[in-house]
Amino acid sequence: MVELSDLAQRLGHRLLDRAERIATAESCTGGWIAKCLTDIPGSSGWFDLGFVTYSNDAKHRMLGVSNDVLEAEGAVSESAVLAMAKGAARVAGADWAISVSGIAGPTGGSVSKPVGTVWLGAFGPGILMPRQLQLAGDRNQVRCHAARAALLWMLDLVE
Repeated sequence: MVELSDLAQRLGHRLLDRAERIATAESCTGGWIAKCLTDIPGSSGWFDLGFVTYSNDAKHRMLGVSNDVLEAEGAVSESAVLAMAKGAARVAGADWAISVSGIAGPTGGSVSKPVGTVWLGAFGPGILMPRQLQLAGDRNQVRCHAARAALLWMLDLVE
């Protein structure tokens, strides 16, 4: 957890220096990214809010993810995480947003989307980008690795 805390603190400093705010939209990580960010004292200066939209209905209602996307591609898809990130930033009025949706296991995987498949979405000034990951480990490890990857990616994007 120390590494996650360090990554969150570094991201917070960058956002504070830029006078920008971030929001999160999480599914498989269940709020783990938001927890890491809000563990940092003073995070209210750069963290706006976090959504834990575990169900498809919540993704649609809270973030505006199209039911057509959810039905055709599923929640664990490029289109879904891009809509989640964009929706989180819009609702929060944040400069940045990170989204995550995946299959942490131990069940729920398929041939096309095995356990450990995770999609991240990033929204920021002039940025709307997806990233697909294939993570190994048990449920907890997949979730932790997804949170770590999201924080690392945001550090690269918020320069």
